[in-house]
Amino acid sequence: MSEHSSPVSLSRRRFLTAATVGGALAAVGVPAARADEHIIGLGEPQYQALTERGYNRRFQARPARIYVPTSPEDVRGAVARAVAEDSGIAARSGGHCFDDFVDNARTRSIIDLGRCTAVFWDETHRAFSVDAGADIGTVYDALHRWGVTVPGGICLGVGMGGHVCGGGYGPLSRRFGLVADHLTGVEVVTVDADGAAKLRVATKDGPDHDLWWAHTGGGGGNFGVVTRFLFRSPESDGSDPAHALPKSPATMLSARLILPITTEDSFVRLLGNYLGFFEQHAAPGNEFAGLYAPLMIRTTGAGTAEMLILFDADAPDARNRVDEFVDTVRDGVFPPPILTPVARLSYPDTVRQVYYAKGVNTTRVKVKAAYLRKAYSPDQLRIFYRYITDLGFLGESQLEFLPFGGAINAVAADATAMPARDSFMKMLIHASWRLPFDDERYLRWAREMYRDVHADTGGVPVPNETYGGSYINYPDPDLADAAWNTSGLPWHAFYYGDNYRRLLRVKAAVDPGNVFQHRLSVGRPDW
Repeated sequence: MSEHSSPVSLSRRRFLTAATVGGALAAVGVPAARADEHIIGLGEPQYQALTERGYNRRFQARPARIYVPTSPEDVRGAVARAVAEDSGIAARSGGHCFDDFVDNARTRSIIDLGRCTAVFWDETHRAFSVDAGADIGTVYDALHRWGVTVPGGICLGVGMGGHVCGGGYGPLSRRFGLVADHLTGVEVVTVDADGAAKLRVATKDGPDHDLWWAHTGGGGGNFGVVTRFLFRSPESDGSDPAHALPKSPATMLSARLILPITTEDSFVRLLGNYLGFFEQHAAPGNEFAGLYAPLMIRTTGAGTAEMLILFDADAPDARNRVDEFVDTVRDGVFPPPILTPVARLSYPDTVRQVYYAKGVNTTRVKVKAAYLRKAYSPDQLRIFYRYITDLGFLGESQLEFLPFGGAINAVAADATAMPARDSFMKMLIHASWRLPFDDERYLRWAREMYRDVHADTGGVPVPNETYGGSYINYPDPDLADAAWNTSGLPWHAFYYGDNYRRLLRVKAAVDPGNVFQHRLSVGRPDW
């Protein structure tokens, strides 16, 4: 989930030496403030609904203005006005940022990209143009006209803005790589040293190559406001839209595995089987690259788990491979997991009927994540079991495991800004609750579970032979807090590894005034 959720806090800028705000606006080519259908102020009818578009109910900004642009030039104008007024900016696409990168007290101007949703073939760039405000479901539907797709997420309501900037992954990524692996260009509004907002197009093989690279996993809210992405796979020359991106599977198999876990031993056996299978099948091009099977274990007090199984039915012997996977996971688990009937649907029908529909979250959330290079030990799995079955936390929280690897691992760690190219799984703690007075209790539950599982490495998944750090689209400011990260390793080592030095250089070049920043933005202090 996340993805153009990018907040911005402005420092006092030297170009604000004009005697009045109006003078400053004129100096950067922005007309004086006026009634505008693209600007929503406090008290206006749309204001409340727009402030509530964020996923996490723990956070809600109260900006002075919400900009609702419909074109790249509108976005540029909004950035220019906010900068001239020294008004902290936050850009929102789908609104799925897990933390307070948009919704915080610093945010005085939100640029809401929800009206920028176009998807079309761009003849000039020989690539698919996707507006940053388009959600994943809209993109899948639009690309189906050409029989192609991007290996994006399973949550259809997530906006492309932040999803792509963090790397982006989903059910087809083990076959086709990250979404960012198919990014050939990005159109973005940046702010120069004189405070001028400029619209620029950065491409993989042309101008502003480093700015393009920074958007292939460098995270949202760091370098500017993205207005659109340009997608074309590396092996395509762009001569034919029908061959510019991966071909959609003709059909997909889907089923659910229901896992009533009654004992700690069955929990450990199940997770051991599951993690061991994906660790064994992490290489690019392996016979199970078409398999995506996220596992979700809910806090019901009994460790009830459910696994969604998706398999590209175009793969040879797909049905038998599903059975082989299920048999491996069920081996020695009692009571035995129950497999629902396996359905075969077209790819568009799978997306519509099986992927997670767009919806509105109404809960308060805390997430913590880790990439796995090796499976957790039985002792670590027992720690998970103790927390997930704690009767004091019954409700909507869950522990998730999300398959990774395959084609993702065929790309060099420095080819994109997202360096996790040798992992086979993501672990996600998704704490979820409804009442503000429960905040501290649930925050501590999530934090202590994470700390205890990773106790041997300072309470965090230090990149080593077992862990691969974490994912910036599952942001966790605790990694920048020495109280919860006692490893001595700075927060950015978990998200960017050795790529961080290059990201710092890009930041200095395209955002010299540090206009775009948040709690885990490039260039912030290590602690």
